[in-house]
Amino acid sequence: MCGIVGFMAKKPLIGESLGEYIVPMLTCMGERGPDSAGLALFTQPLPEALRRFSLYVDDQSFDWGAWAETFKTEGGFQFELDVVGQHAVLLSPLAPAEFRTWLKTTFPDVHLLSVGGSIDVYKDVGHPREVAARYGFAEMQGTHCVGHTRMATESAVSPAHAHPFTAGEDFCLVHNGSLSNPYSIRRKLERLGIVFETDNDTEAACRFLEWRMREGDSLEAAINRAFAELDGFFTLLMATADQLVLVRDAFACKPAIVAETDDYVAISSEYRALAHLPNINHARLFEPLPEQIYSWNVTQFA
Repeated sequence: MCGIVGFMAKKPLIGESLGEYIVPMLTCMGERGPDSAGLALFTQPLPEALRRFSLYVDDQSFDWGAWAETFKTEGGFQFELDVVGQHAVLLSPLAPAEFRTWLKTTFPDVHLLSVGGSIDVYKDVGHPREVAARYGFAEMQGTHCVGHTRMATESAVSPAHAHPFTAGEDFCLVHNGSLSNPYSIRRKLERLGIVFETDNDTEAACRFLEWRMREGDSLEAAINRAFAELDGFFTLLMATADQLVLVRDAFACKPAIVAETDDYVAISSEYRALAHLPNINHARLFEPLPEQIYSWNVTQFA
């Protein structure tokens, strides 16, 4: 049992308070997933030449200053580094593939959580309330976000196994449920050269969808393929730089509820996580139907 949450601001003023809205949602869903928590936050895109790299290291005493000095010396790029505890967000023009190679060679203990022009990812072990406070989720601003609270059932409790999972650029996924065929999906993708980082079943779904999008599918088309390929029970909440997308499997046994007003779209596993939101009493509330794709786009509300 896990908890999923999502939020998209329809107005800039609402986006300025996004963190204040999402933290109570995550904290409430801590009863569904007390082991770990994570948040993927999307902001206005950077200039095309720049990328955001979200980083994490297990070592609490890790010297980010020395890391930055090595990156500056060896990379030769201008960059910005924002450190929050064991996480850091790097802004750099370095190509993602080149950065991955450099990181793996030079600092193999530093994990790359996400890359893109809009996305930052934070995830860690501990109760969602603690994780949110540790990384200052309440102060965060953005256009939309997805979050997750995990109760581990099929793989280890660690930051790497926590959600959201990412693949490619500006794409992430959180999952409530259990896939019964993640290893067949994994073997199929590994034969295509796709590298996995964990044994978590959710990573298989995330990498499958991103692979289909790299092959030219829209996210909606990739999801329709996933309905035929993924076996098991799932509610999936996904985000790209400009989209928030929600689906449930054919049996729809994993809960989800959507609230929509003139100011926001909010998604959670349970209504009680939405009860604090402004004007919730007048929101359009609905339970998503099985194998129905629900999609919201930031540009709709610009």
